[in-house]
Amino acid sequence: MAALALSTALVSLGACAAGAGTETASARTDARPQLGSFGVDTAGMDTTVLPGNDFNAFVNGGWDARTEIPADRARWGGFDVLRDLSDQRTRDMLQTVDGTASPSLRKAGDLYASFMDEAAIEARGAAPLQPALQAIAAIRTRADLATAIGNANRDRINVPVRVGVSIDAKNPDAYVVGMSQGGLGLPDRDYYLNTDNARYAAARTAYLGHVERMLTLAGIPDGAAKARAIMALETDIARVHWTRVESRQAERRYNPVAEAELPARFSGVDWNRLLTAARLNGQDRVIVSQPSAIEGISRLVGTVPIDTWQAYLAFHTIRSRASVLPQAFVNEDFAFTRALTDTPQLKDRWKRAVDFTNAGMGEAVGEAYVARYFPPEAKAKMDELVRNVLAAMNLRLQNLAWMAPETKAIAVQKLGSFTPKIGYPDKWRDYSGLQIDRGDAFGNLQSFIRFDYDYDVARLGRPVDRSEWRMTPQTVNAYANPTWNEIVFPAAILQPPFFDPNADPAVNYGAIGAVIGHEISHHFDDQGRKYDATGRLNEWWTPQDVARFKQYTDQVVQQYGAYEPLPGQHVNGELTLGENIADLAGLTVAYDAYRLSLDGGRAPVIDGYTGDQRFFLGFGQVWRSKARDSALQQQLATDPHTPGNFRPYVVRNLDAWYEAFNVQPGTRHYLTPQQRVRVW
Repeated sequence: MAALALSTALVSLGACAAGAGTETASARTDARPQLGSFGVDTAGMDTTVLPGNDFNAFVNGGWDARTEIPADRARWGGFDVLRDLSDQRTRDMLQTVDGTASPSLRKAGDLYASFMDEAAIEARGAAPLQPALQAIAAIRTRADLATAIGNANRDRINVPVRVGVSIDAKNPDAYVVGMSQGGLGLPDRDYYLNTDNARYAAARTAYLGHVERMLTLAGIPDGAAKARAIMALETDIARVHWTRVESRQAERRYNPVAEAELPARFSGVDWNRLLTAARLNGQDRVIVSQPSAIEGISRLVGTVPIDTWQAYLAFHTIRSRASVLPQAFVNEDFAFTRALTDTPQLKDRWKRAVDFTNAGMGEAVGEAYVARYFPPEAKAKMDELVRNVLAAMNLRLQNLAWMAPETKAIAVQKLGSFTPKIGYPDKWRDYSGLQIDRGDAFGNLQSFIRFDYDYDVARLGRPVDRSEWRMTPQTVNAYANPTWNEIVFPAAILQPPFFDPNADPAVNYGAIGAVIGHEISHHFDDQGRKYDATGRLNEWWTPQDVARFKQYTDQVVQQYGAYEPLPGQHVNGELTLGENIADLAGLTVAYDAYRLSLDGGRAPVIDGYTGDQRFFLGFGQVWRSKARDSALQQQLATDPHTPGNFRPYVVRNLDAWYEAFNVQPGTRHYLTPQQRVRVW
């Protein structure tokens, strides 16, 4: 989500109940909700914990105590349960494709079947790799190397210079060539450069062995020596990489460079050969995201021995295709994943086949998914929720005390320009040009990668199509796209615990309402605010607005930086700032929307819980999550989201939460009114 992660007296929830009444805006239906009596799994709570001591444990402690992370997962929670459900539904559709299915779904069924055909994959062995490996072995010059890097971009192979087609952030109605840093085999630069963290050190050791074994499996000699050379090269790449915090800054990532000036600006790379191979040459300019990193990488391309680059490219080619190679490659690829995340067991083949099919023909699957599993009435109720949360955000913007009136007017204009996308796209992707062979998984992977790449390249020079989606309907997630001023909610997230048409409205507002508010507020977070009402990267705030806003965001950084998910390992408040602002603002405007929906009336007490209590329970419930320690370490290093079991703590900034649960001074997460962060 973008993608949308505490000491004393017992509190009687019943005693907190403000008088019962009737809901005047949205009465409950007779149909029962999927979870509990009103939409919350109260059996998963731990009411022996004071809400003010640990709200996540209060809402989810029972679930946490009885839930084991499945053996094939690094983490488990509400998102993962729904992803499993989505995968099972997708498998059922793909395994039962017949002559009545649409041509695109039949093709997706063939794609799925090709991955499931282990016998055919084993029979081919490593032979499908040989053309690519032979081309790498034939590299003799720096010009050849540049061509190989360009080809690797076309084939979506991890290389240090990434090029592709993106939206021009300062002209969102145009496509442009973008360039960014890449090329690391470990999750982040810190895994190479941080010598104090024992998990990083273990990951480096595991990676070295993994590289050697992958090369050996492919028949490449001297695997140990080549692995050491690759590790040394990637460590040098890591040294010039921007940090993830640095790469968050939208204005710093926008660096137009004329194509003709690339050789002088970034010497060491034959840019004409690279861009020609990538089919991106002939453009007026390239938008470079991390110029100093590209400069450093270019020096390495121009100076590191060719044979080291050959070993590097060979390894990353093998790794990128491991999923469709014989089981020995799959097992080795997973062994390294296990070392990084502590995940004990490889996912069942059918689950990996679903991932493969979604990657190749996601919208073909999504069209069938929506027809079966997303009824029109669910979309209609979501439309209403989105309208109400947008209205609440509008009121909050208009009444914002710290923002200058002229800035506030543009902010309201920007909000009015939003495009909500709910459930599924208005038009579906055409896969008629994609060639799929039911008996060739490796060839199919190559085919759909090239199909997608060619689709992207064909955008250059054409009008921007704002109707497109960046997620499939069967994806359990949501996102905000600042260049198109849109908020997007795929069908698969619009089910319990996030959304249940039969749940109490308070729960839906606390759950999916907060998700809606989260995505809306991303357009006004520390980076989204830099895009104006047209979606253009443009500083439209006054300097005074920026300074006042930073006072609030510094408080967010400090509050989240104090959380310690692993001993000695804190949340990176700068890296997670955008998501944390969105959680805070999203919950705030969702609560406003809920109160507005009552139209002055009072919500009833249900099973001893007031409407406000049910709202916050609905929010806390969606963040049920557990993670293995190594996976959690990786998240802290790389993920802009705070770990899920810490995300319910955002409630400590809302006055209404204190009132709802009678949270008193002395409890662990109590904040004085002056300490509560009130960004919006």
